[in-house]
Amino acid sequence: MKPTPFDYTAPSTVGEAVALLADEEREAKVVAGGQSLIPMLNMRLARPGLLVDITRIHELGRLRVDESGSLRIGAAVRQAHAAADSAVRNGWPLLAAAIRHIGHPQIRNRGTVCGSLAHHDPAAELPAAALALDARFVITGPRGTRTVAAEDFFLATFSTAVEADELLTEVVFPPPPAHHGWAFEELSRRHGDFASVGVAVVLERDTASDTARSARVVFCGAGPVPVRLPAAQDALVGSAVGERALAAAAGAALSRLTPSDDVHATAEYRREGAAHLLVRACTTAWERCS
Repeated sequence: MKPTPFDYTAPSTVGEAVALLADEEREAKVVAGGQSLIPMLNMRLARPGLLVDITRIHELGRLRVDESGSLRIGAAVRQAHAAADSAVRNGWPLLAAAIRHIGHPQIRNRGTVCGSLAHHDPAAELPAAALALDARFVITGPRGTRTVAAEDFFLATFSTAVEADELLTEVVFPPPPAHHGWAFEELSRRHGDFASVGVAVVLERDTASDTARSARVVFCGAGPVPVRLPAAQDALVGSAVGERALAAAAGAALSRLTPSDDVHATAEYRREGAAHLLVRACTTAWERCS
């Protein structure tokens, strides 16, 4: 199929882009990489009257570490660029690892980090990674700029806190803890497919007691939004992440996760996979703690 007719424009400033999105006379959609939007247009699942291309807005193409030590990724930064950046690989390796699980090189070369986050497919890797890394989302609209925490950003399948007249301009990742380890694992039928289930884990080590001081455990493909599992985190905190703690965390995944059945996997398969991946991810994350 082919998309319905639409107009196309490429503004040079965020203000111009927001003004176009706020025009009530026709529906406008933002395009950067187009990895999700273009198929939706071709299948006529989306029928906007205007496409707003943000890739010519210079400030949105920046990836930098600011004076506070936080990583800031603009809305036009490609996934491949972020994954290859030395600051990302050294400071936020979980993010780089999650990106490497996305589709294939052709997808990552065009797709943007913020585009995947704003699209919010609950089986996608980046929403889970963003929640595990305690990201913040900078959103600009006609009423000004606001910042939304990751736990408040993802509302439902394909739905986020970004309103129709707003633009996600940047995602911000705070500095990681001093002594931490990480892991990202997923289960998919073939490399490049969306994950049937996946998990992102960040552990912080207490060097005095050699136990886990904090834990963040977030699943993708286990619900309509990324699922953070406090029961699994509680099983890990205060432990040396040994067999007993790992078994308790896996048990929490089996008993607390409520994924759905679909053509790709049953809910039971996803729960079993989640428990297995969690044990593997926690073991790897603990080994990486320095």
